[in-house]
Amino acid sequence: MNTIVWQPTPVTKADRRRLNGHSSCVVWLTGLSGSGKSTIAGALELALHERGVHTYLLDGDNLRHGLNRDLGFSTRDRAENIRRTAEVAKLFVDAGLIAICGLISPYRREREAARSLFEPGEFIEVFVDCPVQVCKARDPKGLYRRALAGEIQHFTGVDDPYEPPLHPDVVVKTDRMSVKECVEAILHHLQAKGCLGARAEAPGDRAAAER
Repeated sequence: MNTIVWQPTPVTKADRRRLNGHSSCVVWLTGLSGSGKSTIAGALELALHERGVHTYLLDGDNLRHGLNRDLGFSTRDRAENIRRTAEVAKLFVDAGLIAICGLISPYRREREAARSLFEPGEFIEVFVDCPVQVCKARDPKGLYRRALAGEIQHFTGVDDPYEPPLHPDVVVKTDRMSVKECVEAILHHLQAKGCLGARAEAPGDRAAAER
């Protein structure tokens, strides 16, 4: 018999959204290692912060220093890594924030499981699309080199597959687009979906209105 009962709270997600002046959602960036997820996630958070939007960035590597430090890179551990991250992101969305998650998250089934935790429209999947050859050439952390040398097993793009999203909400091609262009594409989608609210003007727009 289940003895754990959900305890309702007097302040709701809608209350927190009203207080913040904008909606809340999770922006889930998925793509190969070296595709530019972390760079875009950081630039996106800064752009939102400058617009007065309340955010929190959940970086996959950072989470493995704490919450997920007991997990390896087996298929099972990767699924658990995604599950935990999605549950934390759900809490931030409930708190009225825009949560930004940057993880390889290579398998569609895990990304769909993450999406299923959220209400319709709250999970925005961004495919950070970049050819594996370009990612290998960039290799910012030296991981492809180590994987190709046999030092790392089950590395996505080398000896483990990456399953691209079939119907992503946003696609940014980092071998052709600048970081600024990628961020602008995501911001445009968030604005079109009504996630940013009336307060979320660009700093330049706000300054012009005050003159």
